[in-house]
Amino acid sequence: MQKPPKLQNPKFLKNLKNLPQIKAAALAYDDKADIAPKVLASGKGEIAKKIIQKAREFDIPLFANEELVNMLLKVEIDECIPVELYSAVVEAFVWLHNIEQKSQMSQNQPQNHSK
Repeated sequence: MQKPPKLQNPKFLKNLKNLPQIKAAALAYDDKADIAPKVLASGKGEIAKKIIQKAREFDIPLFANEELVNMLLKVEIDECIPVELYSAVVEAFVWLHNIEQKSQMSQNQPQNHSK
């Protein structure tokens, strides 16, 4: 599996020690196979730290939204998100798409090698 490009993320969680109860959820969406995004992993505490660590290893941006993660924690692993979460998850996916677009644009700009 190819590693995603390195992305800049203004909401990237830098210091996990400052969070009282760490929570995380990982989503995936395959528009050819899935009717909606699926929860790949979710958890609190050490499990959340591992999810965040894996995301960082692959330079996957972290979208911080406590209300959304609390709702995603109620969804079973490998299950599609319920209709009630569509708009919140779409917001996260739009945010991710914008970051990817900015990253691609900056990679495609010619380098200025003037002396």
